[in-house]
Amino acid sequence: MSGLAPRLGRNPEATYRQVDLAGRTATADAHGLVDLLYEELGRALAASAAAIRAGNLAVKSEKIARAVAILFALEAGLDFERGGPVAKTLAGVYRGARKQILDASLSLDPRPFQEVAANMAEIAAAWRQLRGAA
Repeated sequence: MSGLAPRLGRNPEATYRQVDLAGRTATADAHGLVDLLYEELGRALAASAAAIRAGNLAVKSEKIARAVAILFALEAGLDFERGGPVAKTLAGVYRGARKQILDASLSLDPRPFQEVAANMAEIAAAWRQLRGAA
């Protein structure tokens, strides 16, 4: 236990977010998990852009990897049988976003990450609106 305390104290904000996310994940239904993925995707992309502006390439790489993993998770969660053309379209959007992120990862321009974040925020808002109507 003594080895855990020093690690938790290094970044209290990150620790809080991790605990908060774990708690929300444990109680969320499948649709709620999608909301959380969109939220975390937005955070990862914003952090990637901020890391570029700050010149912190290690954080940039870490957050890009997180964003790509989240996009894979979103695509893996699509139900192609029930979702039909919408699921196929979303799969293409997620693949395109991953490509844009990976292409942008080779540069030091934060704009592509901001663009992907804005596009995914629109999809997330539509998802929440549909979820609220259900």
